[in-house]
Amino acid sequence: MVEGLARSAMIEIATFIMRSIEIISEEEKNKMIETLVDAYNRGAHILVMGAGRSGLVGKAFAMRLLHLGFQVYVLGETIVPRIKEGDVVIAISGSGRTRLIVTAAEAAKHVGAKVIALTTYPDSPLGKLADIVVRVPGRTKIAKEEDYFARQILGIHEPLAPLGTLFEDTSLVFLDSVVVELMNKLGKTEEDLRNAHANIEL
Repeated sequence: MVEGLARSAMIEIATFIMRSIEIISEEEKNKMIETLVDAYNRGAHILVMGAGRSGLVGKAFAMRLLHLGFQVYVLGETIVPRIKEGDVVIAISGSGRTRLIVTAAEAAKHVGAKVIALTTYPDSPLGKLADIVVRVPGRTKIAKEEDYFARQILGIHEPLAPLGTLFEDTSLVFLDSVVVELMNKLGKTEEDLRNAHANIEL
């Protein structure tokens, strides 16, 4: 059994995600899914983007969209096609202020693509320019006091999970749940996903 701070952190992360289920808007989630289903039916391109660990979450989601049959790409890859009107961009940024992501989202909007933002701050630059915002709760700021025990002595409670971990973990779980709903709406089975999975891997 895991013990010590690792156990406490696991409990805190799991508890945070469970509480987030009641916070994430059903309406916002539905708008995101409707937009993706429409893009699928039209054969539109999906571009997923995020910086750092948010980008890794985005890549995991993009992989599942690929398995579902979407024409999906990840920003930064050399095979990203020209984004045009009617395409969909999914931008992941806890702060909603990551310059690269905001700039890319602005460019997508300029050509008429629809932008879906996952962020903790709907009033952020990314949130304000997005067509659809899914507010995903999470801690995105660096702690002022880095030593956990010092914070406890001072009475400053901050999550054990560092930096943006809570946002990233919650986003990953949320997006995996979106995949389940997309499977249902598109009539896809686990076998369909398995058949679309890569058969040549490193």
